[in-house]
Parts: sequence; C-alpha cells; structure tokens
Amino acid sequence: MNRSGILLVSLLSLVGSARAESSAKPVDLFAGQDFGGLKYIVTPATDIKAVCTRKDGGVIAVSGSPIGYLTTTASYENYRLHVEWRWPANAAKNSNGGVLLHISSGPANGTQWPVCFQMQTKPTRAGDLLPMNGTPTFAEKLTTAPGARTPQLDRRQPSSEKPLGEWNECDIVCSHGSIEVTVNGVLQNKVTQSSPAKGPVGFQLEGTPYELRNVQLTPLE
Repeated sequence: MNRSGILLVSLLSLVGSARAESSAKPVDLFAGQDFGGLKYIVTPATDIKAVCTRKDGGVIAVSGSPIGYLTTTASYENYRLHVEWRWPANAAKNSNGGVLLHISSGPANGTQWPVCFQMQTKPTRAGDLLPMNGTPTFAEKLTTAPGARTPQLDRRQPSSEKPLGEWNECDIVCSHGSIEVTVNGVLQNKVTQSSPAKGPVGFQLEGTPYELRNVQLTPLE
C-alpha cells in the first residue's frame, strides 16, 4: 500500500473511532425518583431514599449517615466518570467522603467498607487514591499523606479544590487497568495495572452531609 493509501486508512480509522466514542451515551447514576440504579449498603439495612434527597436543579443531598456506602447495581469497565460535589460552607474539619471505584465485594474484613479503590473527596485531600481493605493493587508505589491512617498514592499537584461551600468537579477515566483523576481541571493522579479493573461505582458516607450533582458515567467504546 502506498503512502496515500496508508493515510486514507488512518483517517478512516480515526473517523470510525470518533463515531464510536460519540455514540456512547452518558449514564445518570442518580436517575429516577427512587434512585433505582443504586443501593445503600449499611447495617441495619436502610432505604437509599432515607439518605439521598433530590433537590432543585438536579442536586442530590446526601445525609452522610448512618455510615455506609452507595453502590451502583451495575458493574462498569472502561469509562469516564464525571462527579460534582460540594461540602457545606461550615463543614467540620474532619469531614470525609470519597468516590469508590471497581467495587468487588463488601463490606469486608470486619469493616463497613468494600474492597475497592477510593478517590478522596476529603477537604484538602481531593485526588488522593487509596486501595480500600488491602486487597486492591496498582503498579505505582504507595505513599502516606500527613495524618493519613491508610497507605495511599498522594495527589500529584497542590490542592486544586474550591473553598468549602463551592462546587468541585472531577473526571475519572478508567481504561484497561489505568485510573486517571482530574480535579477542577488539574491532573492530580494516575495509576496503572489496577486490580480489580472493573466493578460497580460508589460513594462513601462517613457521617458528614454533602451534595452531588451531574454524576455521569460514559462508557469508553
């Protein structure tokens, strides 16, 4: 094949790839009045509507307690997850929460948490990545942030979070074992060879109320 033919094939491949990606429709993880695509894992069992309330403008108020976690009923692999969250302007200094990725089982190991990866949304630490319950792994070496009780991979850049009371947004791209985290437009973390590399997506409730909106998952085709 001559050079022109190779160029044509390459262009057609790019066009086909663009069409495949554009055909993937985002999934609203909090769709429906009863949040049917999610369940709340806590003991004793509690209805998800007791901790999640739909407000005006597509905002979901999360009570934060009783302590547990939300999880999708569906499992996902290779996707882009967009999440926007906001802490109260008067949130306590020890406020804590996180986005859970590749949930494989749980609660596990005598805790209320699943086996998964967590992207921290804890104020001042958004973008940190940590394997929960010890089993999940990735290729990069773990570090420990000051005051952290669990080994994790610290974010790459200084904090890119907004002040308390303002909306933050993150985009998490999970693709063939890699996890890439961007917080408010700043690339804060990336790991490779994650195991597990697929599973449900979730949100951690650690006793502090917060709000979510525009929680969209787009499959990567």
